[in-house]
Amino acid sequence: MQGHDNAQVLARLAALKDMTVGELKVEWQGLMGSPPPNYSRSFLEQRLAYRIQELTFGGLSKPARQLLDALADEVEGKKVRKSVIADPRNPVIGTRLVRERDGTEHVITVLKDGFDWQGRRYKSLSAIARDITGTQWNGYRFFGLRERKDAA
Repeated sequence: MQGHDNAQVLARLAALKDMTVGELKVEWQGLMGSPPPNYSRSFLEQRLAYRIQELTFGGLSKPARQLLDALADEVEGKKVRKSVIADPRNPVIGTRLVRERDGTEHVITVLKDGFDWQGRRYKSLSAIARDITGTQWNGYRFFGLRERKDAA
């Protein structure tokens, strides 16, 4: 049955490319149950494609949605939600992660609901890595908690 679902979804996604903007808006109304926004064609196609897949295969799990919400709040500088999101990749609470960068030793302490670096609390290791380096990093890779894919 999974192969049948895949073929149907692929056909529906391909059909989106051939639709006019008016047809995309009709499809939006049917799939979303709300009037379509006045955004670009590519926006409508992308959101409709996601919705088609979501309805067929299921959406994000509740923990994944909560984690994404918390990370978005941190990036936007909003007050962090009170719910604690336990990520199974995190080391045991109290663990100290040490990383040397440009001759400076950086010590991060794992907390119940995030991380401490230089007296500041962070929700993600990636945010700390970004503050240390000034560029985007996968925090788990930066602190040696995840191997590179090509190293395996």
